Parts: sequence; C-alpha cells; structure tokens
Amino acid sequence: MFSNLKEQPADKILQLMKMYRDDPRPEKIDLGVGVYKNAEGKTPIMRAIKAAEKRLWEEEETKSYVGLIGDPAYRDALAGLILGDAVASENIAGAATPGGTGAVRQCFEMARMANPDLRVFVSNPTWPNHLSILKFMGLPTIEYRYFDNETRAVDFDGMMEDLKDAKPGDLVLLHGCCHNPTGANLNLSQWQAVVDLLLKTGATPMIDIAYQGFGDGLEEDAAGTRLVAKSVPELLIAASCSKNFGIYRERAGLAMAITQDAAQTGLNQDTLAYLNRQNYSFPPDHGTRLVTMILNDAELKADWMAELEDVRLGMLKLREQMASELQKASGSDRFGFIAQHRGMFSRLGAAPELVQKLREEHAIYMIGDSRMNIAGLNETTVPILAKAIVDAGI
Repeated sequence: MFSNLKEQPADKILQLMKMYRDDPRPEKIDLGVGVYKNAEGKTPIMRAIKAAEKRLWEEEETKSYVGLIGDPAYRDALAGLILGDAVASENIAGAATPGGTGAVRQCFEMARMANPDLRVFVSNPTWPNHLSILKFMGLPTIEYRYFDNETRAVDFDGMMEDLKDAKPGDLVLLHGCCHNPTGANLNLSQWQAVVDLLLKTGATPMIDIAYQGFGDGLEEDAAGTRLVAKSVPELLIAASCSKNFGIYRERAGLAMAITQDAAQTGLNQDTLAYLNRQNYSFPPDHGTRLVTMILNDAELKADWMAELEDVRLGMLKLREQMASELQKASGSDRFGFIAQHRGMFSRLGAAPELVQKLREEHAIYMIGDSRMNIAGLNETTVPILAKAIVDAGI
C-alpha cells in the first residue's frame, strides 16, 4: 500500500528555514518564517501569558476533556475581542481549533457541507496554506486581483472587477488585517465597497484574521471584520491567537459562523461541534485557557494590551527606518510603501531571481515571492538589508 504514495511538494517556508539553518555565514538574516522576533532575535513569552500560566498551574485541578467546541468562555472572550458589539452573542457560533490553520480548515469544511458545489474566491496572492488546503480538499478556487506589483498597494479596481463574478453559494476569502503576504490592507471605505458588492452578488464572505493588534491597533484592525459582520446575512471567521498572544506552539484558534438569523445559530454550533469530532474530537485547551484568563481579567488584559502595543509600535518603527534607509541607499522614494504596509510582512515585488541573489550573495533569506518578515529585523540589520536590496538591483 505505502508504495503507492507519491512525493508531496516541499513547503517553501519550511524549505527556506532549513536552508537558513544550514548556512554557516554569521551575518545571515532570516526574513522568511512568519514568527515575531524581538531585537535580540527571540520570540518571547508575553508577560500576561507567563502570569496566567503560573495562576493556571496553581489553580487547575484536572486535565479531563473540556467539550467538542472547547470552553464556551474562550469562544465568547475571543469573539468579543474580534467583533466588539457588532454582532449579538446569540448570532455567533464558534468552536476552538488547533490554531488558525485548524480554524481555516473547519470553515472550509463547513462551507462545503452547506454547498457541495462550493467555489472559493482567493486573493492573488494569499497565504500559501490557504491554497494548499483548498487543493487537498479538492475545492475549486478562483483568484481575484489584490496586489499591484508596480505600486505595491492594493489593486482595488481589479479586486472589485473580479469579485463581480461571485454568486450565491460561493465563498469569498478575505484577510481581516495585515494581509499575508503583502502587508497591503483595505481601508474602511474599501471594506464598505466590498460589503456592498457581497450583498449584490449574494456570495458569502470568510475572513481570516490572524494578526489583530499588529497593524494599527486592536480596535482599528478589527474594524473591517466588524463592518462585514454587522452587514451581511452570513459570515465565517477563522481566528488565531498565535501572533498577538505569542502562543504559536499552543495552537489556539477559533472558527466562527455568524448569521443574522439567531434561529440558525444552534444548527451552526452543532455543525462546528460535529466537524471537531470528525477531525480531532476535543481541541487543545491550554493556550485557549490562557487567552480566556487574560481577556476576562482586567489587570492581565491591560498588561497584555500594553505589551502588544509595544510590539506593534516596534514593527512600525522598523518599517519607517527601513523606508528611510532605502530612500538614502537608492536615492528615490520607490520603497515608501514599506512604511505604509502593516503587520509583520511586506512584499517587495522583486523577481525570484533577485530574491535568490539576496540569499546567495548577501545571506538574506526571504520567500521567493519577495515577502519579508519585518519582525525578523532590528536597528542594526535594517541598513544592511537596505544596502543589499539596492545592490541586488531591486
């Protein structure tokens, strides 16, 4: 039986990580993997997480199963963080998942159960694992234009033109904030135009929100998602706590199904519970428990928000420094978009051969599509990267 297995394509990010580890050059810079790093190159445990873990260690009395959807208090707390008062609680169904990836998969699964003929509209580009999961599930995908390689901004006219082809029963996948891999985001008026188009076509939106708090702030980063949630009849949301709580390995995600018809919520909730049972039964609890504790404790929440804001401002400072250094090195303003992008990533718009040149000649590692992780930089490495980008002819 096993002899019938076929070699699977290598994950480009994991492949890049291995190349970086094997590179003996001491000056090498890792801008590939999507993990936040501080100025010392570490991914720290946030203060509030440490405090919550200590409290949990002292108070926890059992490691028994929770429930198929996880602790409902986690669903309620994270839904409140993301949605605010945009949607009444009785309209929200949700289930804890193993990370944001688990949430993405469960949302796709639920959409396919609702419509076996599902088509999924996906931004070009998008997070590669979106496409990988959809391909594995055998779901047809339709790309819509999103990023303009010339301006390094959102190709909004192209996006809207392509989304006009969506129809009832289709799923339109959107990034809630801090678009991965480009860093180029919709503004609120553009979000409203997307909402108007969704209402016209009858397509159902799905929002992947993995970086809330990394862009313009917790409230600002959720504004687009909240606008959609209060405007459309139905919405799927895949959320992740990996980045903004720094608990990558704890795999804390949430899949939500929102409807304006409260009578539908019970069926949506049962469906998410059923999907959890079929895939992994009970979701992980440790990370979700910590998130719940923090969001429901005023002191812990305040400390978490303060540290998250420091992280956000630190990345903005690196963006501004990077744009300034590139302006000096190139003598032009063509890299000003880096300061305008938000989140961990920016896409340079460089050809793959120039990205390869950066790696081979300058020991700078980024994804082949020229996505770079801003959080992989510090004040010392920014000028080095700027010089290398200009020297490489980007």
